[in-house]
Parts: sequence; C-alpha cells; structure tokens
Amino acid sequence: MNDIRHQDRLGWRAKIGVVTPATNTIVEPEFHAMAPLGVTNHTARFLIPNMALNSNEDFEQLVVEIKATLDDAIDGLTPALVDHVIIGISAESFWDGAEGADILQKRLEAKAGCTMTLGSAAARAALEAVGAKRLGVVTPYWPVADERVRHYFGQCGFEIMALKGLKANSPVNIAEQSEETLRQAMVEVNTPEVDAIIQVGTNLGMAQLAGEAERWLGKPVIAINTALYWHALRQMGIDDKIPGWGRLLTDF
Repeated sequence: MNDIRHQDRLGWRAKIGVVTPATNTIVEPEFHAMAPLGVTNHTARFLIPNMALNSNEDFEQLVVEIKATLDDAIDGLTPALVDHVIIGISAESFWDGAEGADILQKRLEAKAGCTMTLGSAAARAALEAVGAKRLGVVTPYWPVADERVRHYFGQCGFEIMALKGLKANSPVNIAEQSEETLRQAMVEVNTPEVDAIIQVGTNLGMAQLAGEAERWLGKPVIAINTALYWHALRQMGIDDKIPGWGRLLTDF
C-alpha cells in the first residue's frame, strides 16, 4: 500500500494519465474523488465540438471527430512520465467490437509507452469480477451506438436482457442528465433476470449513484468511470479499498 515509485511530491505511488474530450465534465471530478493517497491524475483534454446529437448519423459523426483527435491527446501525457493511461471516453472503445478494441489498445499503448485502460475492457473485467452474465445496460447514446455496445458484450459472452439509451442531444447534455433520469433508467433495465447493471458513457455522472443503487437494487451496479479507475489501479498493483463507489472498489 505504501509502495514508493516516484519522487513526485504528490504522485509518489502512481501517476495516471487521463484522456478525455473537451466536452466531458464528469471524468475528471469523479477520478479525482476516487484517487487514493499518493496517486495523482493528469488529464489531456482533446478538442471535439459540442455538436447537436439528434440522430444516429449525428452520433456516427461524433465518433469520427473523436477518432480524428484521440491519438494526438496521448502526446499531451507522455512528457509527464505517467505509469498508466485511462481513455476517459467509452464510445470508441466499443465501436469496432472486441477485436477492434484490442487493436486500439495496443496501438495507443505503443504510442504512450505504458499500459492503458479502455472503457470496454474495464467494463468487461468488472463484470467478470462480480460474476455477472445477464446485463441491464444504461447508456447516454443513440441506437447506432447502443448496437455497438450490444455487439461488444455479446462477443465477450454476456447477454443483454434490457438496455436504455437516453439519446442525449449533445456531448455536454450527457452530463446534464438528472439523478431522477438515471434512477428511472436503472429501474427500467432492472428486469428479474438481470444479475448486474452496467452504465457506459463516461460523461454520465453516475458513479456515486451506482454505488448507492446497489443497496436498493440488491445487485451489482457498475458505472463505467468506477470500472475505469478500478481497472487502472488494479493493473498497477494498487489494491486500496475505496468506499463510496460501490462494491467494485471495496470488494475486488
């Protein structure tokens, strides 16, 4: 727990690089709140427009914008000599299925010169950790992206029993989804056969709410940002139990 890796005054245990879009206002505060003593987060924000999302075609164009700038954002982290990088945007990690996600990770790791956590892989690892197979899924996406999520989880051996896509009308609007909207979405996908609920979309502010929901739903509820940060810590051998974010960060 007290392993000293760096002479860095604050990040003496680990320095985590975080890549997230300029429109994302949830990743940074949630990750900072999760960070244990001696672990620091260092963010590269890459430019995408706060474009209107009113159709599947609009969402596909958003992914094009992300793909065009993601690689350059890595260059903003390497001078800090970070130990690990979290890609704090999940849509692209699901977009090309399990094989595409592996290719993306290997390419970005080679560019960054360190290990990396993508949302799709983190979600998969988290669901495997809690022993889930039949899923209820909450997303901020439009159907074209929801189908990519379905495809990825199906490839990984999970079965989606229910899915709620919130159809946010812009990247910034994802972060504006209310607690009531998120709570109702969880209730809607919590069908009797579901053994865990997973939320994707890193700009959806659901990490603390998901931890609370585990108590009143009586099953694992995993927010993508919790899965990302848990995966990054465990990949670096940091096994601190961090309360307030659900069982993933306290029991696994």
